[in-house]
Amino acid sequence: MTGLHADPLARFLLAVALVVLLSHLCGLLVGRLGQAPVIGEILGGLLLGPSALGWLWPAAGHWLLPPGVTSALTTTAQLGLVTFMFLLGCELRLDGARSGGTAVGAVVVGGMGLPFLLGAALAAAAPGVLRGEHAHQTAYLLFFGLSLSVTALPVLARILVDLGLDTTRTGVFALLTAAVGDGIAWLVLTAVLAVSRSGGTGPVVVTVLLVTALVAATWLLVRPALAAFLRRVEAGGRGERLVLPLLLAGAFGYGGLTQAMGLHPVIGAFLFGMSVPRGSVLVTRLHQQLQGFTQAVLLPLFFAGVGLTVSVGELGTDIRHWLLLAGVVLAAAVGKLAGAGGAVRLIGLDRTEALRFGALMNCRGVTELVVAGIGWQSGLISSAGLTVLVVMALATTAMTGPLLRLLGTTPQAGPPAAVPRHHEPVPARAAQGSPVEV
Repeated sequence: MTGLHADPLARFLLAVALVVLLSHLCGLLVGRLGQAPVIGEILGGLLLGPSALGWLWPAAGHWLLPPGVTSALTTTAQLGLVTFMFLLGCELRLDGARSGGTAVGAVVVGGMGLPFLLGAALAAAAPGVLRGEHAHQTAYLLFFGLSLSVTALPVLARILVDLGLDTTRTGVFALLTAAVGDGIAWLVLTAVLAVSRSGGTGPVVVTVLLVTALVAATWLLVRPALAAFLRRVEAGGRGERLVLPLLLAGAFGYGGLTQAMGLHPVIGAFLFGMSVPRGSVLVTRLHQQLQGFTQAVLLPLFFAGVGLTVSVGELGTDIRHWLLLAGVVLAAAVGKLAGAGGAVRLIGLDRTEALRFGALMNCRGVTELVVAGIGWQSGLISSAGLTVLVVMALATTAMTGPLLRLLGTTPQAGPPAAVPRHHEPVPARAAQGSPVEV
């Protein structure tokens, strides 16, 4: 044990083994209770942090995760986060939004707008608890509103498959609007980061110009070049071994570019993922292989990193802080149920289906953790604010399944009139039990 104590690599590998095993065991446990596995995987990370192990057995927590090991885990977790966002960008489908037209726009505005306003109002009422010490006021308010307005597309897809709702009109339309909402959320987050990391109008303008140039180059140059390269590889069978390194290099390179622009690496990785051609058999196979390792190892390390940062003790013994936490959870849930549910009610769904739709859009999962982590790293929210958002993400995701079962899971099959029957908003593999289970 003396050698183990002195060897940083041995300590790091031991910590990784424990994190991976504990996260997946917790995921299996909550899966048996009818919950999304991601809830257990997040809880596994939280158990190793100050909210559980650090509170019950501080000496063990310090021995297992000393500062050096924690730093290494955090760095590795960022690698996993960038990879995950690249994969999420590859999965995103917005092509059906053209045919959905006004209906999709109305539902996205309702489903994101009301939670956004409620979140911004709560943030304005409690800056002493939630706001980062040096956060720009406007960026802080925008960020907290955005945090309540997101929906986790991967979690949503898995829940729909598990409950047999993936082919119903409610499920199909939920996937489409969540995909469009995801795209909008990352655009807004990019703008918020540009505001928060600049000292005035000039730097914001420069950042916007740089991001615009990167997006234009991606769509006009990188995307066609990738498509041509993949067609050549699939036609001739040569260069296949270069595809995966090329995709990973693109994701990491784009992450480095957006980090240098003063944003966050996940923005670049997500953008590059969106540029990867859809429908390629080779990319689909490599995508699934990469997802397997990312979900099994890298994402649990990200969850553990969040768990090491989050501490329920940050809320202290002041009853007002706990009431604020309850208010954030309530605002997040009501905002989605009323905003998204009310919007689809207006386009023709009955009351039960509208409530079911709102419940689906209420799940936030790992997407919320990513957004919350970026806000904390950027100084937009305090440690207490991070704790509040993580608890909110867990609570809203956990209530999705029970709410759907309470409302019944046998809605009318077939998409609404606004969505063509041939449209598939996510890849077929997601509707068949995609590896995207988080």
